[in-house]
Amino acid sequence: MRNYHDIIIKPVITEKSMDLLADNKYTFIVDRRANKTEVKNAIENIFGVKVEKVNTLNLKGKPKRMGRFTGKTADRKKAIVTLKPGQKIRIFEGM
Repeated sequence: MRNYHDIIIKPVITEKSMDLLADNKYTFIVDRRANKTEVKNAIENIFGVKVEKVNTLNLKGKPKRMGRFTGKTADRKKAIVTLKPGQKIRIFEGM
């Protein structure tokens, strides 16, 4: 079993993710190999909340150029976690 802190990489703080907070939905960048059950267990154990639903998205990296050199940003996986009513994650309060 993997460490829960290895599954959840960082929270996503964008205008769209802040709008989702009104619906009790929190957005995180997670490990690309993690499945929905692992994400649910990690959120519940790290933050001490009850998760109702997890939606995941695989995001492909965008092509980038620096002069004549080409490359791309890293691929990543995003999870949108819906908490049960009355539950809150404290790191998002005051945003």
